[in-house]
Amino acid sequence: MRPERHLRPAGGSTVETLAFLPGFMCDARVFSDQILALNAEQAIHLAPLSLDTTIPAMAKKVLEGAPNHLALVGQGLGALVAMDVLRQAPERVSRIALMGCSPLLESPQDAALREPRIVKAQAGQLDAALREEYPLSAFAEGPYQDQVQEALVQMGLSLGVETFVRQTRALQRRPDQQKVLRQSRLPALVLCGAKDTIVSPRRHQFMAELIPNARLEVIEEAGHMPLLETPERVTRALQEFMAMPMRLM
Repeated sequence: MRPERHLRPAGGSTVETLAFLPGFMCDARVFSDQILALNAEQAIHLAPLSLDTTIPAMAKKVLEGAPNHLALVGQGLGALVAMDVLRQAPERVSRIALMGCSPLLESPQDAALREPRIVKAQAGQLDAALREEYPLSAFAEGPYQDQVQEALVQMGLSLGVETFVRQTRALQRRPDQQKVLRQSRLPALVLCGAKDTIVSPRRHQFMAELIPNARLEVIEEAGHMPLLETPERVTRALQEFMAMPMRLM
């Protein structure tokens, strides 16, 4: 990957860096199409989220390692961290794109369902636990459905059991971010797949309605992971989003 290039937006002198925050048990590979497409146009920053057990701690680490002015793009867990980056340092965020997430607390029922998967992962069955986290039913039916699941499983296996446990605990304890989103005046993109069975399109619509300047984009041919199911559509949406005027808080 090329080193970060400092670009000057039209009409201003502020450097804006596109910061990618990957989802649960994912790494930079989940954004590979977008990085390749946007790297020539934008400064790029990748934020690993594998070493902490809470969303605020992950967000703090992102802020410690990232440039000053960030266009945040988060999927799943990474989107939750992006919201907390906005909460902790709104003056450093220029825009935010959120995918596959909800700003609400995790319900006690959903939090309890994660416990058997932790036990399974710690018992040497991380592969099976990952397939339960990302079932085939979460993705749009089609010839690449199995490949999408397999890509997520392989990323998860490379991150390992300890990261699985840490990130699961972070999801179970995640803060409610509705107030943060209501108060934001940034350009925002909320993107989801119409076939997502993990975080429904209706939940994404609710989130978009919380944010005063949000645009909702629903991709009909995708489920929970449009980044892998319809990467070209996601890239185009991000290019259009990044072309919007930049406003810093």
